[in-house]
Amino acid sequence: MKLNLKRPLAFFDLEATGINIGVDRIVEIAILKAMPDGSEVILTKRINPEMPIPLVTSLIHGIYDEDIKNEPTFGAVAKEIAAFIADADLAGYNSNKFDIPMLLEEFLRVGVDFDMSDRKFVDVQNIFHQMEQRTLKAAYKFYCEKDIINAHSAEADIKATYEVLLAQLDKYQDVEFEDKQGNKSKPVQNDVDLLHNFTNMNKVVDFAGRMVYNEKGEETINFGKHKGKTVEQVFDAEPSYYAWMKQGDFPLYTKKKLEEIWLRWNKKKEAQKAERQSQAPKTEPTIAKPQQKEKPAQPINNDMLEQLKMKFGK
Repeated sequence: MKLNLKRPLAFFDLEATGINIGVDRIVEIAILKAMPDGSEVILTKRINPEMPIPLVTSLIHGIYDEDIKNEPTFGAVAKEIAAFIADADLAGYNSNKFDIPMLLEEFLRVGVDFDMSDRKFVDVQNIFHQMEQRTLKAAYKFYCEKDIINAHSAEADIKATYEVLLAQLDKYQDVEFEDKQGNKSKPVQNDVDLLHNFTNMNKVVDFAGRMVYNEKGEETINFGKHKGKTVEQVFDAEPSYYAWMKQGDFPLYTKKKLEEIWLRWNKKKEAQKAERQSQAPKTEPTIAKPQQKEKPAQPINNDMLEQLKMKFGK
């Protein structure tokens, strides 16, 4: 099956030093760019993370410090990667929770502001988990009836992910899905917009999930004591919460989205203040009364002495 695309769809997978988005670094990125005409372009980069790779992580993806010590840093290849996917929507396996926020974090760390507005993102894992609930290895076996060769190699994983999506489109094209609210639909269609909606049901603001959109489309805190409150409600009640999050151990993209909301909130407050001032009743200016000139001191005379005697009884 050929994907029905309006623009390129870039499947990508990352291998990193760990899974902490705010701390860990990318050591390998592989991108399969599916084009609207059915052609495919692949870009794979090994990256020096400028930090040691923990042994437990190397044992999983097979990349050791020695393998990447002479590779370029992310800063050296960031613009090339951004240009390669600049015109594309994004897809991956668990990409909404890990690969996209990790990539955005790396871009922001080196000063590349990769625009995510109006960009679609399809998380193949979410289709799988909602329809079958398995892992990538099991998904590949289940849908493609094959085993992944070189599993946990970034390039092998994204090729498998790409094949899994094609197989999912075949399998679920006419399959009905019922969500938690009882709404029924056939969401797994050969349409990136529909796949975007189906694989982004949580509607996160920052990909890391610290903020999500509520039913009204308002940014809402998704952790801690303010969970469930809109971000603007938190700013109204506790403006210092903004500074706490900005200074805390949160991903840079989370802080970027938080700052956008903060600036919008401040702009709204300034507009409300200006409106109140314009509606306040106007008072007429007070006309200052002319001050009377003080009379010059007079020398003491008999009349003055008589008045003092009458006043004080002396």
